[in-house]
Amino acid sequence: MAQAKVQEKRPLATTRRIVPFVARIGEAKAVTITGDFTQWSKEGISLERGTNGEWKASLKLEPGEYQYRLLVDGEWRDHGEAGKRVPNPFGSENCVLTVG
Repeated sequence: MAQAKVQEKRPLATTRRIVPFVARIGEAKAVTITGDFTQWSKEGISLERGTNGEWKASLKLEPGEYQYRLLVDGEWRDHGEAGKRVPNPFGSENCVLTVG
């Protein structure tokens, strides 16, 4: 009697990468990054307070370009270290994060 060959289920390969994110904000109670990778949710991804006014997070993203902004104590802010920006429909700019 022939036995059927059972195929192993393998996890799908992912191209997501861990992207370290740092913003130099200074004094703040709460800093959040939000953008098209969080569907612009105000909850976004919370950053953790580091030293010397740095706030940090590790983002897990596919390669590509992502628009984002920071929420600092509930107020929209730019990311001073962003290398690229694009106009948004609110009369300001969104920062652009490129993941290679």
